[in-house]
Amino acid sequence: MRFLRRSLVGLFLLAVTVGLVTYAGQSFYAALQTRLAQQDRPRPARERVFAANVVTVSPQQIVPVMTAFGEVRSRRTLAVRAKAGGTVIELADSFVEGGQVTAGQRLLQVDPSDAQSALDVARADLDEAEAELRDAGRGLELAEDELNAAQDQASLQSRALTRQQNLRERGVGTDAAVEAAELSEAAAKQAVLSRRQAVASAHTRVDQAQTRLSRTRIALAEAERDLADTALYAAFSGTLGSVSLVQGGLVANNEQVAELIDPADLEASFRVSTAQYARLLDDAGALRRSEVQVTLDVFGTDLIAKGRIIRESAAVGEGQTGRLLFARLEAAKGFRPGDFVTIEVQEAALDNVTLLPASAVDAAGTVLVVGDDDRLELAQVQVLRRQGDDVILRAPDLSGREVVTGRTPLLGAGIKIRPIRPGAAADTPEKPEMVALTPERRAQLIAFVEGNTRMPPDAKERVLAQLAQDEVSAQTVARLESRMGG
Repeated sequence: MRFLRRSLVGLFLLAVTVGLVTYAGQSFYAALQTRLAQQDRPRPARERVFAANVVTVSPQQIVPVMTAFGEVRSRRTLAVRAKAGGTVIELADSFVEGGQVTAGQRLLQVDPSDAQSALDVARADLDEAEAELRDAGRGLELAEDELNAAQDQASLQSRALTRQQNLRERGVGTDAAVEAAELSEAAAKQAVLSRRQAVASAHTRVDQAQTRLSRTRIALAEAERDLADTALYAAFSGTLGSVSLVQGGLVANNEQVAELIDPADLEASFRVSTAQYARLLDDAGALRRSEVQVTLDVFGTDLIAKGRIIRESAAVGEGQTGRLLFARLEAAKGFRPGDFVTIEVQEAALDNVTLLPASAVDAAGTVLVVGDDDRLELAQVQVLRRQGDDVILRAPDLSGREVVTGRTPLLGAGIKIRPIRPGAAADTPEKPEMVALTPERRAQLIAFVEGNTRMPPDAKERVLAQLAQDEVSAQTVARLESRMGG
């Protein structure tokens, strides 16, 4: 009896065990089929919406700015050269590298001994020439007096000859007396001729003395200049550079000892391309006096000066391209010749144009325009200028429409976007659309979330908390229903 009871209990336990194993196998098989069915079931495709920055196209008048690079140079640079050779006996305190000098200031003095001696000799020669001229003048006066006396003597001999001839005609005189008178007259005339020759020689001596005096005065002036050239003076106020002389040193004639630069009269030279140069011409083909801004970057502190274009180079130059322009600077404080600067030139104003970021336009000159239902459209524009990170373009057909400011490979014609307009934070999400659920719909969604074994526990709790509210995000509901297949 006991054996039978135990046999029945064992048989019952065996049957229960077999049933449980069978149930477990069926449950595992059903779960596996459900998992496979969920993986093989296609999910409905959803359109992806991208966020993009947009700006409204508003035609306006814009003054393009051309950027170039150039060098600052002084409009007055003088090579300081010694006019006389010798030993430097005096130097100005400011005759050093970077020394400031004023116009007319004496910079150096060369030993003037030789020049002073030459000047003294020239003055002595001048005194001698003046004395010679005075002596020649007195000699001329004496020669003229002798000529006058000889002429008087010749006049007396002529009257005596006439008297002897009258006496001979009356029969009183003799032929011998007439002949003697004629000889005396001829001798007197010969004496006059000799005196006239003496007067001419005296005039010649006077002219030679005057010529010698003129030459002596020229030599004296040259000696005075040579003495004055032993001292060197500043031609204008400025700064000294390339100083290569010390006191006591020897300097040769015409040797460059320094360079005088005027730091207050500066200009900037810069080269532009031929296309850029064409944009700086007026209707008559002449170069406009455009305003420029010169910037010198000094370790983050910019020195800025204003100026205006004043001229251009006469020729392009061998191996060069474009045009070399010159702009005169006004109040260029802190600038020095040789500074490498950035130059911004204002071009002629453009009407009915728009300024956009360069990333808004592709290589083909097209932009993406926001159309109906926030879908993008492709539009052609005319790019006029590129300056920095911006472009100036003309697109009269796009006035008032919104254009995407940043092109990416994900954006193209027909793509729907979420426009982010200026003034709105790009990282602030729009307020989600909320919907009210019916009890049956809410129950289905809750059951699906609770039965989803792939959802993390924290995410499941968050979704269930949202489904428990009166209104649920439409995006959340659409995502859940798409996974349910409803």
